[in-house]
Amino acid sequence: MDRQFQCGARRIGRRATLGMGVCLALTPRWALAQADPARERPREGDLLVVVGAATPEPLITDSVPLDGKQIMAWPMDPASSTVRSGSRLNKVLLLRLHGEDLDPATEERAVEGVVAYSAVCTHTGCDVTVWHADSQQLECPCHYSLYDPKAGARVLSGPAPRPLPALPLKIVDGRLVVAKPFTGRAGFQQM
Repeated sequence: MDRQFQCGARRIGRRATLGMGVCLALTPRWALAQADPARERPREGDLLVVVGAATPEPLITDSVPLDGKQIMAWPMDPASSTVRSGSRLNKVLLLRLHGEDLDPATEERAVEGVVAYSAVCTHTGCDVTVWHADSQQLECPCHYSLYDPKAGARVLSGPAPRPLPALPLKIVDGRLVVAKPFTGRAGFQQM
C-alpha cells in the first residue's frame, strides 16, 4: 500500500507542486479582488459621479448639457460612498439628447433625454471619447468605430462587433441613478 502511495506522489512532480503553490499564494489576492466593492459592476440604486472629481458629487440631469460632449462617470454606492472605479469596465458615458430623437428602446432606458452607455469600445477596449455634435455620433478614436447613441449605441461603421451596452437610468431625489445593470457585457471582444 505504501508503495502505491509513493508512486502516486512521484507522478505529481515538481512542476505541478510549484504550480499548486503559486495558485495557493495568489488565491487570497484573487479572492480579495473579487470582493472589492470598487470593482463591482454598477448596481440598481447607484449614483453617478464625474470621473476624476476631487469630491464625488452625484450628477443631476442638468449636469449633462443638452447636445453637448459626453460626460464620463463612475457609479457610486450611495450607502457606503464607494466609487466603483476599481475596474475600467465600470466607466459610463452620459449624453443628453432630445427625447423625441431617441428610438423607443433607448427612450425607455433614458431619463429626461440623458442616456448612459459603457465607455469601453466593444472592439479592443479603448475609451469612446469622440463626440460628433453635427451628426450626433460617438466615435472610438483607436479604430474609428461609430456608434449611434439615439438608437441603443448601435454600430454604424468600423470594426466594433456589437453596440455599447446601455445603463438604464432613473431620477431619485433629483439625481441620476442606475435603474438596472448594463444591458450587455461591458468590455471588448476576446481574441
